Amino acid sequence: MIAFWIAATGLSAVTAGLVLRGAARARPVDDAQTRLEPHRRRLAEVERLAMDGLLAQDELKAARAEAARGLLAAADQTQVWERDGVGPRKVVVVTVGAACAAAVGLYVAIGRPEFADQPFAKRVAAWKAADPAALAPEQIAAVLEGVVAERPKDPEPLVFLAKARAAAGDLTGAEAALRKAVHVAPKRADIWSLLGETFVMEAAQRGNGGQVGADAKLAFGEALKVDPNDLRARYYLGRGKIADGDVQGGLADWRALVAGLPAADPGRAALAQEIAQVEAQGRLPSAEPAAEANPQVRGMIAGMVEGLAARLAQSPDDPDGWVRLVRAYAVLGETAKRDAALADASARFKNQPKVLSALRQAADTPAQAKTQ
Repeated sequence: MIAFWIAATGLSAVTAGLVLRGAARARPVDDAQTRLEPHRRRLAEVERLAMDGLLAQDELKAARAEAARGLLAAADQTQVWERDGVGPRKVVVVTVGAACAAAVGLYVAIGRPEFADQPFAKRVAAWKAADPAALAPEQIAAVLEGVVAERPKDPEPLVFLAKARAAAGDLTGAEAALRKAVHVAPKRADIWSLLGETFVMEAAQRGNGGQVGADAKLAFGEALKVDPNDLRARYYLGRGKIADGDVQGGLADWRALVAGLPAADPGRAALAQEIAQVEAQGRLPSAEPAAEANPQVRGMIAGMVEGLAARLAQSPDDPDGWVRLVRAYAVLGETAKRDAALADASARFKNQPKVLSALRQAADTPAQAKTQ
């Protein structure tokens, strides 16, 4: 850090020297009117000849351009700095000095030169080793960016990256990740419908809630080409019809969607309630898409946890990984999966008391409250 401030001070000094060097080379003030008058007369003469019909059109254009260039050049030469009095050079000196002093003062007040640097790569490595359920969406996105770079032909990390960015409020970044994902896996209906949903969310963010625009309709249409039963695409296209004024058409699509859902599916009751509201009001009850349809942080975390479980199934000799998996299941409230993972890990590391103790503590982690 000390080396940084030495370099910064040197650069400030060099910059100030270059500025003052330019100021020292300023010319004395010329008589602007004397410099400009010949060029003005020349331009006036061109116009007089044009009025008298003595110049052809091409000659007139060329003469005007030449006279104007001379006038502009002369005007530029009149813009010089004064040498006497408190001129711009002194203003430059004061400004540069004040800026340097303010920068140093600000750092002394709020800076911490005694602290070591914290490279971003090290922080990402620490997040990668942490429990996914304990990370913020921005941190999960940072970890997944590295996974995407390592597996450019795999659409799954891109999908999880999109969900993490959406959870962090970066819908533009989520859209970019999903565009790459559909390019890698164009036959994945779920990715197409996620992209369409992201378009709808972006429209809502711009104040056009409820509208299913052309891009979203195209993405949902691609999803239905691959899978005609894609629930997300069918839901949003029905919603789009209602928002566009085709209330009965949209309701018909929604009723067909409800009829195909299992009776125990929580989405069935939610959609049935939304249908009742539209029937009662004759329009969408809210400009925002239903909360159940938006990408959720919990769903994104659950996907990452399943990825950790799959990795441990392939490489089970990782006690820290098992502790993280048990704790993640506990945080998510997945008690059956928590108990199964705890039993597997306990049997595998039965001769390691420290690991068994960590597993039991992880299993006792309180579950987070589920958001609707």
